[in-house]
Amino acid sequence: MSNVLITGSNRGLGLEWCRQYAATGWRIFATCRFPAQAEELQQLKIEHSALTIHRLDVTDSDQIGALARELADHPIDLLINNAGVYFEKYIQPEQAIDYEAWSHTFCVNTMSALRVSRAFLDHLRHSQKRLIVAISSHMGSIAEIESSGSYYYRSSKAALNATMKGFSLELRPQQIGVLLLHPGWVRTRMGGPDGLLSPRESVEGMRTLVDAFTLANSGRFLRYDGSEIPW
Repeated sequence: MSNVLITGSNRGLGLEWCRQYAATGWRIFATCRFPAQAEELQQLKIEHSALTIHRLDVTDSDQIGALARELADHPIDLLINNAGVYFEKYIQPEQAIDYEAWSHTFCVNTMSALRVSRAFLDHLRHSQKRLIVAISSHMGSIAEIESSGSYYYRSSKAALNATMKGFSLELRPQQIGVLLLHPGWVRTRMGGPDGLLSPRESVEGMRTLVDAFTLANSGRFLRYDGSEIPW
């Protein structure tokens, strides 16, 4: 049985990753900040005995370390850094920049992906798949910036791309891979109701890329459909 650890599993894409891997027989370590409030995830756990739910705030080093120790005997084939925030989705463009919110965006969207990944390197080394996925965004592509605004989110995802690209080079000698994936514009709370894709369609596309992954593709920045995104 292959094992996957997914951050931000309580809704949206994280929940859909859990659904699809549960349906294919994987063992799933689903994490979120408030498991007791994650009703859909709790229901999925009832339906799939191979899914366990773990409390994890990805900005909390103590919680990350505690979970890594709790799962010390379990190899992690696939680590999906899915947790993220987009505060500007809910504020008006004319509002003053909230530098504390910007800083917190970096903590969640950028630093936490590396922090969680490093904590689970031993788990990855002992697995077969040995793959880290970071859910990025085309909004982190400097080449594709065509409008102003969303400074917190854009900069955090551009920094995530730079961080994980560098990390992929560090991990290559250990035969551990890294993929940066843009899920598309998805109908989730973050993406809004006008998104072009359902969570199912987005995750199906990304899972195809995960399934086809080889170390030669490590460090690439891809859309859910496999097309390359410029940095």
